[in-house]
Amino acid sequence: MDRRDAFVMKLKPGCFAEYKRRHQEIWPELVRKHTEYGIRDYTIFFDDQTLTLFAFRRIAAGSEPERMREDALVQKWWSYNADLMECLPDHEPVSKPLEEVFHMD
Repeated sequence: MDRRDAFVMKLKPGCFAEYKRRHQEIWPELVRKHTEYGIRDYTIFFDDQTLTLFAFRRIAAGSEPERMREDALVQKWWSYNADLMECLPDHEPVSKPLEEVFHMD
């Protein structure tokens, strides 16, 4: 059974248009990489009042998407977007996992 996952990240002021453009042109090999790690139905929303990105994704049972941190392509994507969002020193986006409190199919 798939599991649901959600988290938030923060954009830097004035960076939304460029963030959106880069995601509209997301690298096809990065999309394939997400699929390889069991991630599907991945959506990111934006709150322009707080500059918060809200991400939701479904993860296939038995998958370990946390291992993506070690992938060179993922790290390259992080570096490519580090100028747009709050990041850790290794360019991984600062993210905060969210607790699911309700779900309805």
